[in-house]
Amino acid sequence: MLDSRQAGPGALFVGLRGEHVDGGAFAAEALRAGAWGVLARPEHARDATRDGGVVLASDDPLDALHRLAKAWRRELDAQVIGVTGSTGKTSTKDLLLAVLAPHRRTVASRANFNTEIGLPLELLAAPAETEVLVLEMAMRGRGQIAELAAIAEPDVGVIVSVGPVHLELLGTVEAIAAAKAELIAGLGSGGTAVVPAGERLLEPHLRSELRTVTFGEGGDVRLRSSDHERVEIDCAGETIVLNVNFEQAHLRRNLLAAVAAARAVGVRPEGRVELALSPGRGQRVGLPSGVTLIDDCYNANPMSMRAALEDLAATAKRERHGRTVAVLGDMLELGEAEREFHAEIGARARRAGVDVLVTVGPQAAAMSETFEGNVHRTSDASEAAELVPSLLQAGDVVLVKGSRGVGLELVCRALRNGSGG
Repeated sequence: MLDSRQAGPGALFVGLRGEHVDGGAFAAEALRAGAWGVLARPEHARDATRDGGVVLASDDPLDALHRLAKAWRRELDAQVIGVTGSTGKTSTKDLLLAVLAPHRRTVASRANFNTEIGLPLELLAAPAETEVLVLEMAMRGRGQIAELAAIAEPDVGVIVSVGPVHLELLGTVEAIAAAKAELIAGLGSGGTAVVPAGERLLEPHLRSELRTVTFGEGGDVRLRSSDHERVEIDCAGETIVLNVNFEQAHLRRNLLAAVAAARAVGVRPEGRVELALSPGRGQRVGLPSGVTLIDDCYNANPMSMRAALEDLAATAKRERHGRTVAVLGDMLELGEAEREFHAEIGARARRAGVDVLVTVGPQAAAMSETFEGNVHRTSDASEAAELVPSLLQAGDVVLVKGSRGVGLELVCRALRNGSGG
């Protein structure tokens, strides 16, 4: 718990130093609110001792948080699955929870609790009876996945994908692969690495002392057949049949990674898989206006944009909807090639049969140059939130997607509040 205003019974408040304020200054307030303990720098810990509760002092509260989380991980009699990837890591984490929960007491990290702060908090929040712990691991640079793996000590490491994300910081896709592969390096001898079949960028990072399982076309775990709800998977010669509540091709591919990881911890998935996507990761919402909203506004990169556009086209075709509308925002941190990446997405939208394109932000404007259709350029999310509802008609399917910093939740909120149609 980092916010003293949310502290209460059962909470450990961790006072971290921020850019403008040291959270430790609120340690005493957290104890008065009912937290069982606080972790803060010595000067703030001293102030909190008179308010009762457990007071832990450290010159480096973040490092102490990491050590506490690692100690609890070792105390837990649980297997740990770490999940990372340029795109798809959150949905794969959600899928793992869906396939594991009917069989084992499973805990999966929430929302964006996937950083050097969020991951140890999720680990510490895992109940003592947890049998499988699924931890999402995010990164923006070298060494960050290694830091998370050192805390979590995973038994299984899943790399969902490797692609052009964070190029501004890492420079090349090869460097991105190396950063993601820190999860493989962090596995103990005898652990299992789950990686995409044919991903050459990861081959230099595979280790002979690990069990490596590949997924996807040509992999150890691959899709044998599928229809509206039924999915038949060949899992290294074993047939697994699942009934699922989603049809998106990229989610079914990620399901293969989840099944591979589940088998690595001794679970054989079966029966119904009810996927509950994390907020902003592709939820479908039927609006009263007759418009179908695909809320995928949490984040974006070239790989996830392509998958989302393919899904938009498939949804409209499968469900025989009216027009397809794509509200696409800037994809951030793409480095020197950012203009080319955005232009390519415009061409991809054209090939996907998008009827109306709305670009949001200065970088996304480059999509309009290759789209050749009904296009509207907006400068920011606020302008788009005013425009988009007026463009929509009953029967339309609208995809809203962009990098987190663009703030496209404003557009989704405007549509959910009853505008459009």
